[in-house]
This record gives sequence, C-alpha cells and structure tokens, in this order.
Amino acid sequence: MARILLIGGHGKVALLLEPLLVAAGHHVTAVVRNPAHEADVAATGATPLVADVASFDLDQLTSLVSGNDIVIWSAGAGGGSAERTYAVDRDAAIRSIDAAAAARVPRYLMVSYFGAGPDHGIDPSDSFYAYAESKAAADAHLRASALDWTILAPSSLTLAPPTGRIDVTADTSRSVARADVAAVIAASIDEPATIRRTVRFNTGDVPIAEALQTLPVASA
Repeated sequence: MARILLIGGHGKVALLLEPLLVAAGHHVTAVVRNPAHEADVAATGATPLVADVASFDLDQLTSLVSGNDIVIWSAGAGGGSAERTYAVDRDAAIRSIDAAAAARVPRYLMVSYFGAGPDHGIDPSDSFYAYAESKAAADAHLRASALDWTILAPSSLTLAPPTGRIDVTADTSRSVARADVAAVIAASIDEPATIRRTVRFNTGDVPIAEALQTLPVASA
C-alpha cells in the first residue's frame, strides 16, 4: 500500500482513477479546490482535501505533499484566462515538483498530453497556446528533477467505454478513453519500466500492463 496525494481530484480522469487506486489498497488523498466537490471524491473511496494549490507557496506545498509516497498531478485550470492557466498548469505544477523533492516524496506522476513539448507547434494566437506552453515547461522541469517521475501523455480524450488496451508506439495523436487513461496511471505506479519515462499513448491493441512493460526506446 502506498500513500498517494492526487492533485486535481475532481477531474474526469481523476474520478475514474480514485476507485482504481483505492481498490488496489492505496490510501488516496485527493486535493480539490471547491468544497462542493468533496462528496463526489469521498464516494470513490478517496479522502478529499480542500486546497487551492495555485495560491500555495513552496513551503505550503511541501507541507501538503509531505508524508506521501507518490504525488499524482492531474490538475488543470480547465481553460479560461491565460493568466490562470499559467498559474496552475505551469507555476503550481512546477512548485509541486519542487515540493515533492523537498519533502522527499520519491515518486511523481504527471498527466500531460500527447504532443506536449517545446515544439508543440501551437500558434500564440490560439487559446490552447498558454496550456501548451505551461505543460512544456512543467514537463521539462519534472524531467530535470531527481524524482522517480513518469509523464503520462494521452491523446485526445473520449467518454468511450474502456478497452484495457493501448498503443505506446504511435507517432500521431488519435484518441483514448478517459477510463483507459485512469487505468494507465494506476498501472504505471508499480511498473518500474515507466520510471523516468514519457508514455505517449492512444487506444490500441496491446493490454495496458504489457504495453507499459515494453515501452519503446523512442518514448524516453
């Protein structure tokens, strides 16, 4: 059993992930910003914790993550202003990585997206640009850390039923069910092959556990 702090506990993927983690025997604390979301989180078996990570400084975030074995970042500003996107998806994410290092939390999993990186190709006039820039910066900061990190980069998310199968070899983003993304995150926790790796994936034909055990070298 691991003590897991899940930041962004009321997201669509997070609400699917929490019962998987609880069923696996982990103690899950799910951070939410809105107190109205506590009941939804508690219904999954996770323990809700109200905190606005965007307003927390490094010391506060270090206290928040302290005592956990794993931090999972699944938070996001959810669109809106570029200012809030940078505050959450870049600045708060980077502080949480530094906090995990300061608190000696060994394992950190970041939910990103397929195509994230400095060469994302999004035009500055596009409303997605702030998010793309933020994820590129946060992912790079995590890769440069000494943590046992994993960056999970799913393609376009759908509400389709889970298949339990993914493709980690594709060069082009297609789509994947949110339920399969949750299953990939849960499976990555205990899979050594995912440590210090970026896992880009679509829906595919390979069972999730097998796909994670045989990641291509190009995904590093």
